[in-house]
Amino acid sequence: MSQTVLVVDDSPTLVKFVSFSLRASGYNVLGACDGMDALEKLANLESDIDMVITDLNMPNMDGYELIATLRENDKFAATPIIILSSEEDEEDKRKGEEAGATSYLVKPFKSSVLMSEVSRLLG
Repeated sequence: MSQTVLVVDDSPTLVKFVSFSLRASGYNVLGACDGMDALEKLANLESDIDMVITDLNMPNMDGYELIATLRENDKFAATPIIILSSEEDEEDKRKGEEAGATSYLVKPFKSSVLMSEVSRLLG
């Protein structure tokens, strides 16, 4: 059974691009447009999620709040979470780490770099 990755970003283009790269590497992919949408999809999911890739700046619920909420839930406490954001200063990276992110990649990014990080974290 292949692993499932949830991609969360308010840019439909970015969700499609990341999803295409993941599917080409054999992963199942779910997409969400913001943190609230992600939590709703996770609540209705019958199987486990193996990884979350999220943006930070989104409407309704930003990436920091999404990560913190996931980390409070035992089911997602150890799930790898990659932040994929255009925010590149050290303060944002520190806040992401404090919220519970596993990794932080800056947009624009190369698909090969993202897929390497996904492979590293999922084994």
